[in-house]
Amino acid sequence: METAEVGELWVEAKESMEAAQNYKNELQQRLQDLGQGVTQIKESASQTRDVLRQHFANLKVAVTMLLDERQETLLQQVCAIEQENIKPLDDCQKLLEQGVSTADDLLKEGEMALSGIAGDYENLYNFTNKALHNQLDSLPEVPSLAEVPCLSAQLDDVFLSVVRDHVCKHGSVASRPPVQIEKLTERPGAMFVRWCKIDDDFVAQDYRLQYRKSSSSHFEDVYVGPETEFIVLQIDPCVDYQFRVCARGDGRQEWSPWSVPQTGYTTLVPHEWNTGFEGYSLSSRRNIALRNESDSHGVLYSKSPTYLSGQTLTFR
Repeated sequence: METAEVGELWVEAKESMEAAQNYKNELQQRLQDLGQGVTQIKESASQTRDVLRQHFANLKVAVTMLLDERQETLLQQVCAIEQENIKPLDDCQKLLEQGVSTADDLLKEGEMALSGIAGDYENLYNFTNKALHNQLDSLPEVPSLAEVPCLSAQLDDVFLSVVRDHVCKHGSVASRPPVQIEKLTERPGAMFVRWCKIDDDFVAQDYRLQYRKSSSSHFEDVYVGPETEFIVLQIDPCVDYQFRVCARGDGRQEWSPWSVPQTGYTTLVPHEWNTGFEGYSLSSRRNIALRNESDSHGVLYSKSPTYLSGQTLTFR
């Protein structure tokens, strides 16, 4: 075999090993994402079981037999939903693990081929052919957390007053919250949040939006009302924030389960007007400028170009 051909085989082998390593890294990332989905299902199922057990335990004093029957029914629904939705994730996990194993085998064979006896080109040739026949650019899809079920229980705290008429209808198990965060868009010192219903049968009267810094353990209410979008102000630039939303059904007092928290951040600093211009006074945050005199014709400049095409700046 000519020296040029050997060099080409060597380059092909190195490229195949790099492709196999990249393939393995992508598969391992998808395994991690898949693991988060499995964790979400199991943790939410566990939390739902805890809620159901505690709620029904408080009611058992009055209607022990009826509540025991209903509790068993709902717990079976939780288990059925959990098993039904985890199975495709388990199958995907096996596929990913098989791909990682294949990539490991290719890497080992590649190392043996590259470290073989000089002049032994058959191993190099066989390895490159085998690497070409493995679809190293074919990666299975892994569902996002928003697509993975997040189980919850919907319960009525005033149940005891109507226990005999409604016990067979009391409570339900949902595989997903009725609303989810749909869009997070950065704004100067703010975040535009939009949400939507994913349960067509759920009639929402009001929505409740909360947020927190990712380093904080406490969510704060930032909006309650009928709208499905809101601009959250006073967001620190380049800091992760988590947002979640829930809804209150028409004619009901209790809120629905929270949506899966979504993380977002803005790279845009808050808008500020430059100081020192005659005829204008600025607010404490320097984001509002008021003209002092009606005949003032001075020019006012922003501190930096914080607004982008498509964003709104209001003049009154």
